Amino acid sequence: MTGLQAGLKNRHLSMIAIGGVIGAGLFVGSKAGIATAGPGILLSYALVGTLVVLVMRMLGEMSVANPTTGSFSAHADRALGRWAGFSIGWLYWFFWVVVLAVEATAGAEILEGWIPAVPQWGWALIVMVVLTATNLISVGSYGEFEFWFAGIKVVAIGAFIVVGGLAVFGVLPGVDADKAGLSNLTDHGGFLPNGPGAILTGVLLVVFSFMGSEIATLAAGESEDPQRAVTKSTNSIIWRIGVFYLGSIFVVVTLLPWDDPSIASKGSYVAALDSLGIAHAGQIMNFIVLTSVLSCLNSGLYTASRMAFSLGERGDAPKAFARTTGRGVPMTAILASVIFGFVAVFFNYLSPDTIFLFLVNSSGAVALFVWLVICFSQLRMRKIIQAEAPEKLVVKMWLYPYLTWATAGLIVFVLGYMLTDTEGASSGRTTVLLSLLVAAFVLGIAVLKERVRGRRSDVVGGADVQDRIKVG
Repeated sequence: MTGLQAGLKNRHLSMIAIGGVIGAGLFVGSKAGIATAGPGILLSYALVGTLVVLVMRMLGEMSVANPTTGSFSAHADRALGRWAGFSIGWLYWFFWVVVLAVEATAGAEILEGWIPAVPQWGWALIVMVVLTATNLISVGSYGEFEFWFAGIKVVAIGAFIVVGGLAVFGVLPGVDADKAGLSNLTDHGGFLPNGPGAILTGVLLVVFSFMGSEIATLAAGESEDPQRAVTKSTNSIIWRIGVFYLGSIFVVVTLLPWDDPSIASKGSYVAALDSLGIAHAGQIMNFIVLTSVLSCLNSGLYTASRMAFSLGERGDAPKAFARTTGRGVPMTAILASVIFGFVAVFFNYLSPDTIFLFLVNSSGAVALFVWLVICFSQLRMRKIIQAEAPEKLVVKMWLYPYLTWATAGLIVFVLGYMLTDTEGASSGRTTVLLSLLVAAFVLGIAVLKERVRGRRSDVVGGADVQDRIKVG
């Protein structure tokens, strides 16, 4: 057993940090947010973006002081107790293995559209097998794949912002963007056509597309310079969210009126490209979405396996999860994660409206749970770091502890507001309640495990006392 190896280069970590914040949800899910809040969806993205910046600042503070593959789970373990690290670690693992199934299915739909001779389930299988093999070879191969996947996403969305921005201001040669203009922000019912309450509803629709920002802190444990990688990732989160999320959505809602039918029928980014008369816009965007899906799959498998590895190291998962190959790859943790992903893909085809829907809904609020645990962990870890190694506080949370408490309060508010959303089978209330049910189940196992561990230590301690008495 060699343990994990520092196989990720600085360029890998930089691109993982940049690409990790651009999920497929940005391309696919933004149309629902625009339909709900109109141009005001910009405020929804800004609100969630601010929340993510604050949470990542807290996580950066802890991770720079103690870079570890377990990231926030390991920090919660020390700051709040074994029960917290166990619970949030397993919930996070569950979230990502469900994401594997969702993304594999999304990618398979696109590929089947291009090559219908291969059935959708066949494409899902091919995608999963290829990316599993990539992760099994070495962490460097994962980093290399993710470098190019994320690079394509970054270049594509950067080009979209530049081209779209030029069109909005009427300086893009050869394009007649007759619907484009800043007036789209205030016409068609105003900036908030559905009222200010729609901003919060928009928050519920966009919050989950931000999950993945924390991947760089997990990957840093296998990098050449963990402290530098985490510090750089933490400090750049503001411009990454500002450019890729707010910048691209601003372009969409200024190129087209928010209520243009093409946004709902084609998707926000495809509709925006089509409005510029760009040939094959739909296929171009499908390629970009496919790249995002593959990137998310690749990182999801990596992230789930490293969290399983960390849990195994701490005795909160089977010891086999913490074993690595000669290349430093946690093979058992990877295979266990991908097997669950395969099972979830199977359920998506067998029972999409029952079992698979339950899996998706019951993992939906985990992102918010993770962020909340990061807040409470940071409140405690700041004191521990200051007492033990204050020189490690290279990155500090702003206005501690007041801004940390305010962030935690905002997350609780969002969870509470989700309970008021009762529309559809995947409503906010359903998502929160099912996620809480799964969280309670995992927490119950954690408490039970702690009691068993406590009894064992009492027995061992009692035996030691008896031995000393006999010796005496």
